[in-house]
This record gives sequence, C-alpha cells and structure tokens, in this order.
Amino acid sequence: MPDLRYSDAEEQLRAVVRDLLADRSPLTAVLARADAGEADDVPLWRTLAADLGCAGLLIDESHGGAGASYREAAVVAEETGKAAACVPYLTSAVMATAALLGTGDADLLGGLASGRVTAALAVGFASMPPAPGAEPGSWPVRIGPSQDGDGAGVVRLSGTVSGVAGALAANVLLVPGDGVPFSLYAVDTAAGVTRTPLVSLDATRPLADVTLDQVPGRPVASGEDAARAVAAALTAGAGMLASELFGVAEQCLGMTVAYVKERRQFARPVGSFQALKHRLADVWVAVTQARAAARYAAACLATGDPDAPVAVALAKAACGEAAVQAAQECVQMHGGIGFTWEHPAHVLLKRAKSGSMALGTSDRHRAALAALVDLPPPGS
Repeated sequence: MPDLRYSDAEEQLRAVVRDLLADRSPLTAVLARADAGEADDVPLWRTLAADLGCAGLLIDESHGGAGASYREAAVVAEETGKAAACVPYLTSAVMATAALLGTGDADLLGGLASGRVTAALAVGFASMPPAPGAEPGSWPVRIGPSQDGDGAGVVRLSGTVSGVAGALAANVLLVPGDGVPFSLYAVDTAAGVTRTPLVSLDATRPLADVTLDQVPGRPVASGEDAARAVAAALTAGAGMLASELFGVAEQCLGMTVAYVKERRQFARPVGSFQALKHRLADVWVAVTQARAAARYAAACLATGDPDAPVAVALAKAACGEAAVQAAQECVQMHGGIGFTWEHPAHVLLKRAKSGSMALGTSDRHRAALAALVDLPPPGS
C-alpha cells in the first residue's frame, strides 16, 4: 500500500502554486473573468506553466521537464480546483502530455515542458477512459485521414469532434485518426482548424467543437502505441480530474465552515445549530474519503500500478459526488448571499457539476468498476 501522505516537496509545490493563484486569480477575479467571457487566463497560464514549471511536471528532465510524477501533478490539480483557475492545466499538462510520454516526440515534449506549446487531446470531454484491452473502435470520437498524403508521413485530416476541452487555448491538437493502422496525429491549430466555442455550464473551462477540413496532420504514434497513448491520456485525465474535484470540495467545505462561524441568528453563530453541524459532518466525511481515493489514484498512476484503472474509477466516482455535495451545501449554507451571482459559490458549484460529468460520470465509473471485478452493475 503506497504512502498517501503528502511529501515535503509536494507541500512546498502546493504553497508556491497556492500563493500564485491567490495573488493572480482569487475567486472574485475568476467570477469577473467568467462574467466577461474571458475563459482562458493566458498570462496566468504562462506563469504557471513556464515560470513555475507546472506544464512539465510529468516530462523527463531530458526533454526540459521536471521529471516529477502524478503525485506532484495531483497537488497542482487540487490547487487549480480550489481556485477554479481558468488555465488549461488538466488538458495540456496532464492529458496531452500523458498521450505524448510514450511516443518519444522530443519536439512536442520539449515545447510543452517550456510552456511554448499548449496542447489538447481532440476527444470529447465526456469520453470515458477505455477498459484495459479495449479496441480503438470502442472510443466514441475518431477522425479519418484522407488517402492523399503530403509526403514525410503527413496526411490530410477531415472531421468534427464535439465538446473538446482546452481546444480554444491550444496551439497543437492531438487527433486520433481512424486510418489503418489507428494513429494519433499532431495538428497545428493555425493550419485551418475551426474551433467553435460552446455554451457550457462551467465558464471557467470552455468547450469547443473542432472541425478539420483537409488539415495536415503529422503522425506521432500508430497502432498499439497510439491506442495506449489515447488510453493513457484519458486515464490520467480522469485521475487528475478527481484530484481537482477533491480540491473543489475542500475549498467549498472551508468556505462554508468559516461562514457559519461568523453568521449569527438568534444571538448565536448559525454553525452552532445541530442540523447544520450534522450536514457539515457529512460533507467532511465525504471530502476525507475523496482525499484518500484521489491520493491512491495518483499514487497508482505515479508507479504504473496495475490497479490504476480501478483506483482511477473509484476516485473519479467518489470525488465527483463529494464535490457536488460540498458545493451544494456551500451555496445553501451561505443563505441569501450564496444564491447571488455576485458571490463565487456558484463558480465552484458549476466546476463541481461539470467536472463530475466529464471523463465519465460517477455511475459510469461504478459500472466500469463492476466490469473490472466481474460484478453486476449498480441497479441490476
């Protein structure tokens, strides 16, 4: 059993990231940015990615990265969740990077590590990580290359992918293509890619429909290597999204406890009322369980443990529900101000709700768990 406690290095990383986000992206600033329709905070991302090196946490030092692990990446995900930060950390520094780690593409990995490149995996954000051994055809979104190539392995790609997270901020898209063999292509978004923003629940993480019309793509992996790359990206994304959702839940719990200690009714703090104590105790239990599940998933991903698919499914299910529960209680226990647009509670609620549905809902992950351990799915 891995040690789930945070190391000193992880706590130091947390402190640096937390200070940056508190200074440059407090929840009030996030709310104002969402109000103005400015979902991607480019200056903040550049600082987080390049100056703090968070974009290269998972990348080897030989490619300019930090050579860290998913444990450190999960700490950053927690902090971006607490701040509801408008940065493509999950989509670029985790999912796109995880897809490229096994390909040995030095140019892209070096660009990601330095912060010069921001990438996104061109797969719908609702996609589930595939079950171990699943065929590429079982994945819901694929794009077909045409038969006329441009030489040097470059092919022309056409098709549309709906609901891609991080696409608007990316200058490189990693596109799964349904040629023979199944392949993963790198596409420059300046080469004629059409990105249509979608109206989504969470304004801090914009989604877009991506349309390619005979756009050149460079293959970065093919066959089983491509299948493993996309599977790794979706699995790592779900695992780190669980850590982000845990961060959202912990932030909501902290805000709520602080408020009920200050708000007074009948000459006493409302936090002294037994009914609220019990509700907050339930949230605390859910958040504590979510922390353990998220930490175990990060530890399994960090070591390549065979239990990683089970750990990720468990963490995504637990953390999604804990975040929604904590965010709903945060809104309600803040009373009248909690229901106003001016209070940031709804920003966290939307991040929790959207995150709980992204990369597989809790119910879908439980069904995947049942299939992994050969049990009947819930409700059967």
